[in-house]
Amino acid sequence: MSVKLPIYLDHAATTPCDPRVVEAMLPYFTEIFGNPGSRNHQFGWRAEEGVDAARRQVADLIGADHKEIIFTSGATEANNIAIRGAANMYAKSGPGTTGRGHIITSTIEHKAVLDPCKRLQKEGFDVTFIEPPKDGIVTRAMIEGAMRPDTILVSIMWANNEMGTINEVPQIGALCHEKGVLFHTDATQWVGKMPTDVEKDNIDLLSFSGHKIYGPKGVGVLYVRRRKPRVRLQALVDGGGQERGFRSGTLNVTGIVGLGKACEIARAEMDKDGERLLALRKQLEQAITSQLDVVQINGHAEKRLPHMTNISFGFVEGESLMMATKEIAMSSGSACTSASLEPSYVLKGIGVGDDLAHSSLRISLGRWTTSEDVEYAAQAIVRAVKKLRELSPLYDMHQEGIDISKIEWQAH
Repeated sequence: MSVKLPIYLDHAATTPCDPRVVEAMLPYFTEIFGNPGSRNHQFGWRAEEGVDAARRQVADLIGADHKEIIFTSGATEANNIAIRGAANMYAKSGPGTTGRGHIITSTIEHKAVLDPCKRLQKEGFDVTFIEPPKDGIVTRAMIEGAMRPDTILVSIMWANNEMGTINEVPQIGALCHEKGVLFHTDATQWVGKMPTDVEKDNIDLLSFSGHKIYGPKGVGVLYVRRRKPRVRLQALVDGGGQERGFRSGTLNVTGIVGLGKACEIARAEMDKDGERLLALRKQLEQAITSQLDVVQINGHAEKRLPHMTNISFGFVEGESLMMATKEIAMSSGSACTSASLEPSYVLKGIGVGDDLAHSSLRISLGRWTTSEDVEYAAQAIVRAVKKLRELSPLYDMHQEGIDISKIEWQAH
């Protein structure tokens, strides 16, 4: 099989819409165009039927009741509603309280979690930012060590968006339920790739996006638990009271239908896709590490998503490496922060030095990635790294056995 260029290996940033998803959406652009809020005629009824079907498809994927599914514009909005909505609803007040409440998260969350938490800090909440170890895994023990009597919310992502490392989410959720604390997980990289059951996994609030699972952009999900405990949230947007009042505004019916279909496909094909992608990821990593020295795979060796890897190449600048492999779409960090030339805060957060953090690539495989794509990409990366290292005097010194870290540089 010949390789078709360019090769897309940035599925953690976004995925192409599955043709089956597009087919499901098409009638809702033209024939079934009604507003699902129009309850007095069949145009509205048909649109509402499409939304209801999608709600059930989403619920089936994550083990929820369809009444617990709230549609949003994406995971960023879902994270904000969950974190800010829960914090403001369950804020402490009255005699004996020193602040509005305590929130726990980690330093390597997506910005869509970190920034709402930082906003809440300014509004009087106390936030603890857990610093994970070098393997990038946030554990139950870490959360337990940070718990306080006034803790009201814990927000920990299920799988990291840069390394693919998998946190102890079910165990953290169980701890939160023992302590009577709400638990939210940003499951954007997890849902649709790995099995999810919000009941068994002890989750109160869960967020994800359609465009990460071969659905359309501009639509996402917030799961809100309705019983044991019944979770209440303060809405961020007021209006028509759609989505149980959590998210007012006319529903994006076309996008919702597409998201529902994407969830249905993911549920049916998840196991098969996961096995195939894990084999491809191992093929990629083996091809690269067997031909290059001073290469580091970031995060935990085993507890990672099957389709994603984050690799640092010593003595090479990440942006230069991507410029030298223009025929392959990869990332030097998460798509939402790639405009910055700063090294990845996620990698720095687990103790990776600036030099290696600057030289990292996130490579994420997808539904239509082939073995030939992976082989071509691996060889292209190896060639580019070798070529760039030929220009590096520091790499020459390394090969001569000189410890670069112990050199004292003089300023002129």
